[in-house]
Amino acid sequence: MYKLSHICKKKKKTITVFLHLLEVPKLSSCAKAEDKLFKYLFGNYQKWVRPVDHLNQTIRVKKGIFQIAFFFFNSVHTGTEWTDMKLRWNPEEYAGITIIRVPSDRIWRPDVVLYDNSDGRFEGTITKAVVKYDGTITWTAPANYKSACTIDVTFFPFDLQNCSMKFGSWTYDGSQVDIILEDFHVDKRDYFDNGEWEIVKATGSRGLRMDGSTSYPTITYFFIIRRLPLFYTLFLIIPCIGLSFLTILVFYLPSNGGEKISLCTSVLVSLTVFLLVIEEIIPSSSKAIPLIGEYLVFTMIFVTLSIVITVFAINVHHRSSSTHNDMAPWVRRVFLHHLPKLLCMRSHVDRYATSGAARTRGLGMAEAALDSIRYINHVVQDWKFVAQVLDRMFLWAFLLVSILGSALLFIPVIYKWASIIVPNHETMVFGN
Repeated sequence: MYKLSHICKKKKKTITVFLHLLEVPKLSSCAKAEDKLFKYLFGNYQKWVRPVDHLNQTIRVKKGIFQIAFFFFNSVHTGTEWTDMKLRWNPEEYAGITIIRVPSDRIWRPDVVLYDNSDGRFEGTITKAVVKYDGTITWTAPANYKSACTIDVTFFPFDLQNCSMKFGSWTYDGSQVDIILEDFHVDKRDYFDNGEWEIVKATGSRGLRMDGSTSYPTITYFFIIRRLPLFYTLFLIIPCIGLSFLTILVFYLPSNGGEKISLCTSVLVSLTVFLLVIEEIIPSSSKAIPLIGEYLVFTMIFVTLSIVITVFAINVHHRSSSTHNDMAPWVRRVFLHHLPKLLCMRSHVDRYATSGAARTRGLGMAEAALDSIRYINHVVQDWKFVAQVLDRMFLWAFLLVSILGSALLFIPVIYKWASIIVPNHETMVFGN
């Protein structure tokens, strides 16, 4: 039994080795056939000449892209397919070889480039092309395209951008090279999300660029992208809104301290720093001013106005009978009687509505002196109360303006960003 098993194993090894020995000549024959095929195809091949049988024949080029990444430039795989009449063979004459892979710089390629290029690199990476026996060539090349795009920063950071990439032949017109859109939708299966932009829609369309009576086919891919605003909301918008509301606290501080002006100045400096940060983040453009920039300018005007009002309130707080004339009747009526009731403040006892000379008339010398001292003290208290009324009045006014300004500015923008209607480019044709 052991001998029989041993003999069977030997026979299996012998058969396996024999089969491998039979495959070696076959592989060697295929390699020789492929070498012979390359010599046949590229012996007299000229890659500078358009590969057609007749001069008036048109080469149809299928163009498609596969989206990989989007971050200041488009990282894509470009798929191009055309037929080369000079690269055809009979598979039966070359060991059944139907497909070969050839370096793309060894064959004629349609000079399809990105028109709106901004870095001077018009073509993709040189990779191998797949050539079939009927002359069909498929060339898929990775490329980093940096395309020019007009940015609308009006609703930054809740903005929607429409960027496009237009491809076309650089030298051939439509009668020589016709470009065909392979797929209307951009393939995004391998798309890498960068965390700042979200692709809402990516489509393509075919158009014609006219130059006199000559037409040049073009393929344009549209990328509707939406900015993800979470980062800018947390570190830019919320601090700006917080600084604008911090200005309101200036009017809550007592007027006899020096912290009011210091707080206003600190807020103004902080807003200036935020304005410089925004200037570095967004592109410079005079066509559109971002709403966040308008909000910062509005807040800076807001803070500047609060400084002016605070200076005036401090001046009123330190007034007395020796530095200013008697309080005007309308000032006394408005700021000591009417406004405190509207602003929910305690009532102020107006004990000296008449002048000091009229009150001291008919009084004794000592009593008149004491009454004058009390009058001077109450005049000071009246001016301090007027300063408190001013602070309370502008506190409510600034609070109302801040709430309304922030709501009217950001709520419509956020609502528009959340309910974006993507434009349709399916039927667009571009002309020059």
